[in-house]
Amino acid sequence: MREKALCLLDEHIQNENLKKHLFAVEALMRALARKFNQDEEIWGLAGLVHDLDWEETKETPEEHSLIAAAVLEKEGFPKEIIQAVKVHNHIHGFEPESLLEKALYSTEEITGLIVACALVQPSKKLKDVTVDSVLKKFKEKSFAAGVDRNIILKSEEYLKLGLNELIQLALDAMISINEVLGLS
Repeated sequence: MREKALCLLDEHIQNENLKKHLFAVEALMRALARKFNQDEEIWGLAGLVHDLDWEETKETPEEHSLIAAAVLEKEGFPKEIIQAVKVHNHIHGFEPESLLEKALYSTEEITGLIVACALVQPSKKLKDVTVDSVLKKFKEKSFAAGVDRNIILKSEEYLKLGLNELIQLALDAMISINEVLGLS
């Protein structure tokens, strides 16, 4: 199923930075699946394909995630992945219900903040980013302004994960694929 997902990424996404975001979210979702004793493949795939339609819908954000869900359904992806992808776009106002939906909804944006933190390091390497440095930048609303901090903070309610723990989990997951992300 991952091979099919990678083919879909190649078909629907040209922007290499967007692909890196998807790989980062896949790594984070796999780490979260391990933490919560869930299906790592399902959770990883949800992270990998969650923004499949981003390039097609960037001018129509109200369609984002709905087109991706339709593509995934047509391609035979599991229903829980399709639903998590659909729900992750907060514009729709869908309330995440399953643990998978809550995890994808509340955590995927932290990867963008962590990448931004790495890029302001002199080395531009993930290994030089710390939980404290991410927390400091988290408080600066103008830094990585596109990252919705309020959605990330939902992870405390949805997953019972404190911000420090989420950042450490995401940082470790992303460091494990830092070559793929171009931040090694």
